[in-house]
Amino acid sequence: MLTNVTIFIARRLFPVFFQSLIIHCCRFRSPSVTGTSVLGIKFNGGVVLAADMLGSYGSMARYRNISRIMNVNNNTAIAGAGDYADFQFLKEVLEQRINDDECLDDGHEYTPKSIFSWLTRVMYNRRSKFNPLWNIFVVGGLQKGEPFLGYIDKIGTAYESPTVASGFGAYIALPLMRQAYEKNSNMSEAEARAVLERCMKVLFYRDAWSFNKYEYAVITSDGVRVEPPTSAETSWDFAYMVEGYE
Repeated sequence: MLTNVTIFIARRLFPVFFQSLIIHCCRFRSPSVTGTSVLGIKFNGGVVLAADMLGSYGSMARYRNISRIMNVNNNTAIAGAGDYADFQFLKEVLEQRINDDECLDDGHEYTPKSIFSWLTRVMYNRRSKFNPLWNIFVVGGLQKGEPFLGYIDKIGTAYESPTVASGFGAYIALPLMRQAYEKNSNMSEAEARAVLERCMKVLFYRDAWSFNKYEYAVITSDGVRVEPPTSAETSWDFAYMVEGYE
């Protein structure tokens, strides 16, 4: 067992080590730059993901042009909410795995379900070490011609669903998406995009950490298409009726 004297001497001899140890052990307590809700919905022949481009430093809208969607391969895309540094870290790890897989050149590639399964193991493993990655991931793709959509949180809890949302979107946007999907489970790509656009607009109105600049990722049999940033038309004419926040 280390005594106080031993720890004091070690801190004097190895200051860089102790500094990195403190950063490693304590960094997960308060993520610095975070992204809010990501949304996903299935349509007839594919999946659409949406995420805004705001990185919030606390409650300050600090970074307004960050992408939280990753094109994994020809049949899979992921979107991440939560700590942006952890998202960048896992993105680099995943890119290296994809590169290693392509170097094998064996005619096989990662499927949406395999990426989904791998992410659940990574997130649960880090949670079990009491050093979680502070992210929620939405995985979308085509698995043998069928749309796939899954959700993974920072402790490895995972499930598949035709509609998924993270963060504040799970309270506001998810009911809207579920209602639309129950009415028309065979919707087209245009209809799915219209549903997500409505949800992103509502989140911009209601979520202080959202932003009216977002990206779509569309996964179909033609591949993955991450579209340029877009914005929704908004109106604040009703603002004068909002009371009780003076």
